[in-house]
Amino acid sequence: MGQYDNRWQTVKVTVEQGIAWVSFNRPEKRNAMSPTLNREMRDVLETVEQDADARVLVLTGEGSAWTAGMDLKEYFREVDAGPEILQERIRRDASEWQWKLLRFYSKPTIAMVNGWCFGGGFSPLVACDLAICADEATFGLSEINWGIPPGNLVSKAMADTVGHRESLYYIMTGKTFDGQKAAQMGLVNKSVPLAQLRDEVVLLAQDLLDKNPVVLRAAKNGFKRCRELTWEQNEDYLYAKLDQAQLRDPEHGRAQGLKQFLDDKSIKPGLQAYKR
Repeated sequence: MGQYDNRWQTVKVTVEQGIAWVSFNRPEKRNAMSPTLNREMRDVLETVEQDADARVLVLTGEGSAWTAGMDLKEYFREVDAGPEILQERIRRDASEWQWKLLRFYSKPTIAMVNGWCFGGGFSPLVACDLAICADEATFGLSEINWGIPPGNLVSKAMADTVGHRESLYYIMTGKTFDGQKAAQMGLVNKSVPLAQLRDEVVLLAQDLLDKNPVVLRAAKNGFKRCRELTWEQNEDYLYAKLDQAQLRDPEHGRAQGLKQFLDDKSIKPGLQAYKR
């Protein structure tokens, strides 16, 4: 048995060759996100973050779905029937793992969208650093069809990732689209046939595993933060991230890269990472 077997009820985790495969594990519900899943995802992300064997995180779903979004019965029928303070906690749990933990995770994250991705599923999709989907995947913002606007921070996720016209078209019509369209819109980096999906994700993960993890973290989180700052603020912030990365990097990657390029003539930085 693996170290994480049966540790969580709604999430499955395995670690293989540096990659943590984190799967929504409610296939009978198309991996719909429930209050329990949100609580467990917080624990999963915090646990995997401290696992030295897990250096890249891939988020996917068991069965035929990535996630069908929020579990309507548990979120709306049951939560709405509870006290107002319960609703506050449920919303906080969802936001904390998606927008505070996952979006600024300390390790590279890849969304591997293997099937249905609806509604609230767009939030963790966009919170991941990178995304690859199956051509056969089906995406949709169907909230309008049952009488509400997109929940959580889905509209913000779309606004930051997809163009104005495309976002509003799918938000206002509730129509679905496939993986190729998701790639064309920029919602994912690439779409491939389902049979090739895992191999494609492994190739991307292996590329990230070759990179300096401290510098990679500074680069990705610096980019995400800089979108919210002015040019003047960014000048100070991004130089600070550069200095921070060098200070915290036990590999002294900058010095190694310069030596291998300028002195040893053993690498071409425009085409490859320095040898670690």
